[in-house]
Amino acid sequence: MRTRARICSLKLDMYSESAVNQRERDSAGELKICRKRRRVSPETAGKCDLFDALPDDLVLFILSKLSSSATCPPDFTTVLITCKRLNWLGLHSMVLSKASTKMLAVSAKNWSESAHRFLKQCADSGNVEASYTLGMIRFYCLQNRGSGASLMAKAAINSHSPALYSLAVIQFNGSGGSKNDKDLRAGVALCARAAYLGHIDALRELGHCLQDGYGVRQNIAEGRRFLVQANARELATALTARSWLAWNPLASHRHVSGSSAAATSPAAAACPLLSDFGCNVPAPEAHPASQFMTEWFAARGGEPGPGLRLCSHVGCGRPETRKHEFRRCSVCGAVNYCSRACQALDWKMRHKAECAPMERWVEENGNGNPNGEMEVNDEYEGNAMVVES
Repeated sequence: MRTRARICSLKLDMYSESAVNQRERDSAGELKICRKRRRVSPETAGKCDLFDALPDDLVLFILSKLSSSATCPPDFTTVLITCKRLNWLGLHSMVLSKASTKMLAVSAKNWSESAHRFLKQCADSGNVEASYTLGMIRFYCLQNRGSGASLMAKAAINSHSPALYSLAVIQFNGSGGSKNDKDLRAGVALCARAAYLGHIDALRELGHCLQDGYGVRQNIAEGRRFLVQANARELATALTARSWLAWNPLASHRHVSGSSAAATSPAAAACPLLSDFGCNVPAPEAHPASQFMTEWFAARGGEPGPGLRLCSHVGCGRPETRKHEFRRCSVCGAVNYCSRACQALDWKMRHKAECAPMERWVEENGNGNPNGEMEVNDEYEGNAMVVES
């Protein structure tokens, strides 16, 4: 006579055996021959493995939640090395497509062919963050311009705002080509799309373009409105992240010297967004792709190549792809930027306290701007940048 417990045990054993047999099928549906006999201890002999009894779709759902909420790569990689089943299911396309930005934050010092393959596998699974990150690494670090731009375009098609803005910067500078390869109208269009999706730097860049008439008809009032809106969005982002606002009255009107006390003050590490009200917010956290590029070129002496420079904004990390691609400050000539957005952020966070006229730079250009802004470019009127020749 079979008891109820005996019947349940038999059903569980049958389900466990069918689940194991199903996982041992290859992509063609044929059974794999296991030549090695499984080793079982006397204590576990005859007992059912409840983990093997879990259906694959449930494990995939749990791993997808883990990959989307991971705060660093080890949160996910430690699961992959636990057992063969978790490694097999963890590399499923459904899991990789939901990987979070921080889970894909590969360090430059840990870069390897396996890390490259993992990012490529995530990008092939439809992960837009992986497409953007790998595209930036290939375009700027590995100097594979074609595949890097195509990966960023793949992310941009899926409305990824950082990819749209990065492609706009490439169009503005003609990166990867010559000076004649610049497409200002395409850069403005990409900036407008990224700004519509909420990208703050793109909104700030679009405001400067409208103010200066760069790639679009000049509209100073509309450009100013976009710049104020970018400041408001950045403040709202800081409040959403529960960042502390430092009350620093008239902080923007003080010319802080380069002393050690000024470097360690809270204002030195903050960005005076609403300077009229004395509000400071912490500097925005750089994207993992920008952090990777900063570490990559720092390990190579801070120079991307002979005669090439990096963007002076600490949160950018973009290098020049040809000589004199970036534009530099007309007062000191010591800093250079890939975009107006980087110039505006770095001016408020750091360069305003460091910028000082340089005799050689003033003599070469014939005039210096006492406000620390960039001089007029030869390509258009009213721009705050100057291109080295």
